[in-house]
Formats: sequence, structure tokens, C-alpha cells
Amino acid sequence: MTAAARLCARTPVRLVAIAATLLLAACASHPRRPEPTFRDSHSALANLPARAPSAASAATANDVLFRAIALVGTPYHWGGNTPQGGFDCSGLVDYIYRQAADILLPHASREMARVDGRKVRRMADLASGDLVFFDIGGDISHVGVYVGKGRFVHAPNSGGTVRMDDIDGPYWRDHFAFGKRLLD
Repeated sequence: MTAAARLCARTPVRLVAIAATLLLAACASHPRRPEPTFRDSHSALANLPARAPSAASAATANDVLFRAIALVGTPYHWGGNTPQGGFDCSGLVDYIYRQAADILLPHASREMARVDGRKVRRMADLASGDLVFFDIGGDISHVGVYVGKGRFVHAPNSGGTVRMDDIDGPYWRDHFAFGKRLLD
């Protein structure tokens, strides 16, 4: 075989080797992007230390939180109070508290707001597991469960799903009425 024939025979192998080397070098030269987090919170309350209602009820508060977070994504259904049938806001809160704390609540946010418990007036004083009430239209008409770090779980509207939002976001901050601590 002549020198020219040997060169032509090895050229495809050399081209593949060069291309692979260039490709690997290009991949290695780019800095790796950080892994995305669950959600970068915009809440000003996110930097506050996490707070449980009391040492005696910390385990129950944790159970409330885990159940609330596990229901994120469940469809909204007016009057609903089960994961299979969907939830409205008060049905969601009642379900969570029945399952996690063996506390039965009325099925209306306005009535829940009247249940005995310590009222928490400032968002910065909320503890994980507190109920949070919102005044929309001059009366209590929405409720959720505070999970901590400026976030709460709720079933906000028809066509939506149970979700987690910043309690001090533009809409919710303007309608926050108070929290209610049932786990002390």
C-alpha cells in the first residue's frame, strides 16, 4: 500500500478522533450551571428562622406540614374535601387537620376563623402549621396553612390546583387578615 493510500485509509479515523477531542474539550470548558432549587422564594420572610408552635406540638406541626405539602397539585373543586375529589380552601385545611392532628374544623373559612386558638396578627410571628386567613371583599373568605419561610399552602381557585405561595406576595399581603394557632 502506498503512503498516500495509508493516509487516506487513516483519515476517517483521525477525523473521528479529532472531532471527539474537540467535542470533549468544548463540554469541559463550559462552567456547570447550578442545580435549580425547588423555587427561589421571593418572600421577605424567607430568611426568618423556622418556628414551630411549641415543643409539645412540634411533631403534630410537622405532620400538618408534610400532609399540606404532599397535597400540592391536587385539583381545586368547590366544596371538595378529599384528595380524590379535589379541594376548596376550607376543605383542604379541614382534611389536613383531621388527618394530621385529629382536629375537626367547620367547612367554611369564615367559621374556621372563629374557632378557639391564639390569633397571630403579624406575618412575621406565624409558626409552621398556623391557619392563615384572608379578607377578600370585607369578610374572611379564604384560608390556608402556613408552612414557614413566608410560604403557605392553599386551594386558591376554580380550574387551579392546591399550591404553595408567598404569603407576603402582592395579592396575599394586601388581603392577609390574621393567623390562628391551633397547635399550642
